[in-house]
Amino acid sequence: MGIRQQDPALDAGVRMLARRAHSRAELRLKLRRRGYQPGEIEEALTRLTELGYIDDEAFARALAGRRSGERGRRAIAAELMAKGVGRDVIQAALGEVGDDAEVAAAGRLLKRRPGSEPAEKTLARLARRGFSREVIAKAWRMS
Repeated sequence: MGIRQQDPALDAGVRMLARRAHSRAELRLKLRRRGYQPGEIEEALTRLTELGYIDDEAFARALAGRRSGERGRRAIAAELMAKGVGRDVIQAALGEVGDDAEVAAAGRLLKRRPGSEPAEKTLARLARRGFSREVIAKAWRMS
């Protein structure tokens, strides 16, 4: 039995995934930037998926869960899209972030509001964090 030659793109992918989770598209881009050939990259991504190291659905759910305490759905969706996650996967992940959780997150941010900050500035800050008008209004009424 011969010694199996190592796949440098696969090794690089494993090292990147050891630091933090990546989407498939994000990992493809990073490997391409490191100079690996498209064929090598696709083979490595296929193998990493087979091994269970790449899972865009799990990646999206985990990121949405982490971010839901500080950002609205719009901001989370934009971040996932920037990381190359598909729309259907994003919608499924955001479906697990309940309306009540999003309103609660906006409410926590409202409570941290400096007393001297004008209401318009606070509302604009929440909108920049990806909260919809409806969520902001609910949180405002509850605070």
